Amino acid sequence: MNSSKVLYISQEITPYLAPDVMSTLGRMIPQGIQERGYEVRTFMPRYGCINERRNQLHEVIRLSGLNIAIDDTDHPLIIKVATLQPSRMQVYFIDNDDYFLRHTGEGLETDIMPDDNDERCIFFTRGVIETVKKLRWEPAVIHCSGWISALAPMFIKRNYADDPTFAGSKIVYSLYGGGFEGTLDSRFAEKLRMEGFTDDDIASLLGGDVDFAKINRLAIDYADAIAQSTADVDPALIEYAKASGKPFLPYPGDEDYADAYDNFYKELIK
Repeated sequence: MNSSKVLYISQEITPYLAPDVMSTLGRMIPQGIQERGYEVRTFMPRYGCINERRNQLHEVIRLSGLNIAIDDTDHPLIIKVATLQPSRMQVYFIDNDDYFLRHTGEGLETDIMPDDNDERCIFFTRGVIETVKKLRWEPAVIHCSGWISALAPMFIKRNYADDPTFAGSKIVYSLYGGGFEGTLDSRFAEKLRMEGFTDDDIASLLGGDVDFAKINRLAIDYADAIAQSTADVDPALIEYAKASGKPFLPYPGDEDYADAYDNFYKELIK
């Protein structure tokens, strides 16, 4: 493991999506960390509204082709990559025709097709992990941002615990305001059992519907550290994170946040 490598698993990154708080931080935090001497790689979903030609995405054939089985159905994994200028930061995109449609609208599949969000979350998580393994790139820190990355801490700690790619990696989970409305599919827990998880593994998801708060609590349960990335995070989630006893980074504000994350990472891996 190289202590200078940081992997970002992000829900949104600008300029591939319209700028808002999450997509802006999805770009500026990794870029700021890279400027401080770290080797950075970032992943996000290849939402259908992303213009591949304008953003110069291209498929990485050697990384594509894996079939990811979810609920007894195979879904081909397609990996695309683009380079952000002028920082030359590489962004990898997790793509699949079943979960990320081609459309010209502004909405994201997570909003347009919410019934698939449970499987989309599983597919994105496994796609990132399997791609990082293929790259033979061993991150010291894995920073997950947004609820679509919320399963990554559990998958890495349980299903990939013995994989040398992630041996010693410290996982940070970022809390954001907002979220998704409603609940995930009622068979979500059953689908996770098919991934090899036990009821003990997913205990915080059991007993009722899985909403935004529940899936965030699951991420907190498995992360090594938690960061409050926006000012408007649900106070109950902040309290849950603090009660875990794990390192917690309070909201660092709108300026100098790259320094705050840099120092937070250094404390985790020292």
